[in-house]
Amino acid sequence: MEKRKLRWGIVGCAGIAKRAVIPGIQQSELGEVVAIASRDEQKAKETAKELGIPVAYGSYEALLADESLDAVYIPLPNHLHKEWTIRAAEAGKHVLCEKPIALNAQEAEEMAAACAKAGVHLAEAFMYRHHPRYTMIKELIASGEIGDIRGIHGAFTFNSSANKGNVRFYKWMGGGSIYDVGVYPINAARFILGQEPEAATVHAFFSPEHDDVDMMASGLLEFPNAVALTFDCGMWAAGRNVLEIIGTDGRIELPSAYVSRPDASSNFFVTVKGERREVEVPHVNQYSIQADDFAKTVLYGEATKFKPEDAVRNMKVVDACLASGRQRARIEIR
Repeated sequence: MEKRKLRWGIVGCAGIAKRAVIPGIQQSELGEVVAIASRDEQKAKETAKELGIPVAYGSYEALLADESLDAVYIPLPNHLHKEWTIRAAEAGKHVLCEKPIALNAQEAEEMAAACAKAGVHLAEAFMYRHHPRYTMIKELIASGEIGDIRGIHGAFTFNSSANKGNVRFYKWMGGGSIYDVGVYPINAARFILGQEPEAATVHAFFSPEHDDVDMMASGLLEFPNAVALTFDCGMWAAGRNVLEIIGTDGRIELPSAYVSRPDASSNFFVTVKGERREVEVPHVNQYSIQADDFAKTVLYGEATKFKPEDAVRNMKVVDACLASGRQRARIEIR
């Protein structure tokens, strides 16, 4: 007997949707992409044809009115996440919203409350967390092999500064490197440590050429037990996508920590007492796993791995980082 599949609608034709999330859902066990919408109907039709999606809508409202859909994925610019998540919830649709889930913690709380009221599932699209290597890493840490964690360092940078029309370069749309890529090491440290940071200190480069958004930021998050995350993120810097976990007896290195192609190696490295080994990781599509984890919660009532409250807490940290960068001050996180 064929398993029931979650029927997805895609709200927008963003690059991340076309390049990664839609193919990921299409390759998942429990999901199928049934419809896509754009405010430009021709663009929706072209994208639907390109990706083999049956239905194209010329408005987001029309897609939400489609009663055959179970869930929506929202890859819209950051300032639109709150509005369309709440509207989707009110239409009875479960929501996978692209990171960062909102512009601030207050918006995230309102989104979570709206989804709870409507009885729909809300998840933030941090796909990297669904990759099995992070379970392997957490188990390795729990085994005590690298000793007590003393610090974490993460970096996620790229250079697209020449593309002046990019939505990432408009402040009012939620642009900036902390929102776009800094959220990954921030989220990863919280996930790995299972704790919340107590304070943030960030030094940032705000570019007048890019609507004064942070094009590069370097930060320190203070966690309990004197453990810290140091991170840097940027949209005007050479590309990096790495994470390092430092323990008293060893360290773990992830060369492709957040974005990894299904056909490329996701292996990581462990060094203990001077001996470095490579840990093999299965080749998987983390976007497909994310879609299946979401579907298992919606279709079969399985406990979600990451509750909406986690997204709210992540935004509290992001809020503090942005405030610290603007004020050039240490900001306590409450």
